[in-house]
Amino acid sequence: MKIKLTSIYVDDQEKALGFYTEVLGFTKKADFTNGPFRWLTVASPEDIDGTELQLALDDNPAAKTYQQAMFKQGQPALMLFSDDIKGDHERIKANGGSFAMAPTEVTGSTIAQLNDTCGNLIQITQLARW
Repeated sequence: MKIKLTSIYVDDQEKALGFYTEVLGFTKKADFTNGPFRWLTVASPEDIDGTELQLALDDNPAAKTYQQAMFKQGQPALMLFSDDIKGDHERIKANGGSFAMAPTEVTGSTIAQLNDTCGNLIQITQLARW
């Protein structure tokens, strides 16, 4: 077994697509509609056939409540890993990303948090090298 797909709720799929591709640098993997439903995924360009991230519309009341509560508590909805968090921080800032927390050393790693502009905090983590 392996994880092939995970989802994140977003308040605007088109805006989310722009953020995840233009700001973070992911690649659009799937994009199709069936009536009012849009299936939209992105993947890392470093592993295009790897795990996909579904940008799911938060039009379900439970999803919207969950998303808003997590954001209000400052809890990241997604954790991404980096081998160069400081370089990624600068690249993402240059692409228009807004960080709630610059790279900060914590036990065993360096973390940063940014707002995806679609209702979520995203954490970027670089594990410490022992």
